[in-house]
Amino acid sequence: MIERDVASRLAEAAQTWPSITLTGPRESGKSTLCRALFPQHPYETLEAPDVRAFALEDPRSFLAQFPEGAILDEVHRAPELLSYLQGSIDAETTPGRWILTSSQNLSLLESVSQSLAGRTAVHRLLPLTRGETIRFPRCPETLDESLLAGSYPRIFDSDLDPVDWLRSFVATYIERDVRMVSNVGDLTAFQRFVVLCAGRTAQLLNYSALAGDCGITQPTAKAWLGILEASFLVFRLPAIHMNLRKRIVKVPKLHFYDTGLVCWLLGIRTPEQLRIHPLRGSIFETWVVSEFVKRQANRGETNGLAFYRDQNGAEADLVVRRLSEIMLVEAKSAATASSGLIGGAKRVRKHLAQEVGRCSVAVVYGGDQLQRRGTDSLVPWSKLHEFDW
Repeated sequence: MIERDVASRLAEAAQTWPSITLTGPRESGKSTLCRALFPQHPYETLEAPDVRAFALEDPRSFLAQFPEGAILDEVHRAPELLSYLQGSIDAETTPGRWILTSSQNLSLLESVSQSLAGRTAVHRLLPLTRGETIRFPRCPETLDESLLAGSYPRIFDSDLDPVDWLRSFVATYIERDVRMVSNVGDLTAFQRFVVLCAGRTAQLLNYSALAGDCGITQPTAKAWLGILEASFLVFRLPAIHMNLRKRIVKVPKLHFYDTGLVCWLLGIRTPEQLRIHPLRGSIFETWVVSEFVKRQANRGETNGLAFYRDQNGAEADLVVRRLSEIMLVEAKSAATASSGLIGGAKRVRKHLAQEVGRCSVAVVYGGDQLQRRGTDSLVPWSKLHEFDW
């Protein structure tokens, strides 16, 4: 096991909060991290049918087993337990007593807001960042290998074939987890919907087109996308909100947290296939954006990221708000550094200059040399984690 970037924040939270809630997708390493950080805590997973039945049928007796607290894994499987946990926390407010994990987002947070508001510190553990991935003894060395392998820790920790592991991951998610989140009647149509979403990563979200291509209604498409979001598989990157005179696009972009999953869903099995695939640029853009989202999650931040596109074609893949400026980030999978890679973002900077003041440009590209061009930077993909963002 490697050290995860969010570990220090969890350890700090355990010094002041009676409960910590760690959410994130399946196989992101939540259980492993919590058991390593809090080895003195008993561990129970509510995935086990007998444990879950005990927690649901007699919650007071279940919690009484742990007078000093415990790690309760996948608590979304028994959401009613949180109401009883509230009483335990109120009776004994010792910091770091309860550690909760869940691979479901919205359903858990609704329970948290009702039962544990002000009593738990909520953190997210997403798949690995580039900086975390390279801590493993064996990690991908080329860009295409990295995009194909994705960022789920078990692949690197056990040196597994990403294609085989992701095949099992998708089958498990479709067959088991979806049924827990929502009553999806047609699993075949839902799987087709997931594949269609993968083909639209880094694109503007169009529910009507998704629904039409999948043969479902638009409300169903919205509901199914909500399932993917609640399971931490996809996220929506909002368009920038500013008082601009330009006619900017306001529809969000769709992104996946993991490019390995995107590649598997699209039938890409080798780096050679990916190298010539027409969606390689979009997959790389998703990789760059997801790196920023994961970095923010590790820091406990939840906003400040957006994209820019206006109806004249000016576009920046990512707008990062900083203390005294904003940074425009472009993702270009080309391996050769050139001034042309910066051109699009410079065009956006002209549009934003009067509104935001100081505005810098950084292009993450598929090459290997860091170049500074005035206030602008060309950042190699492999050094993204080292750059001062």
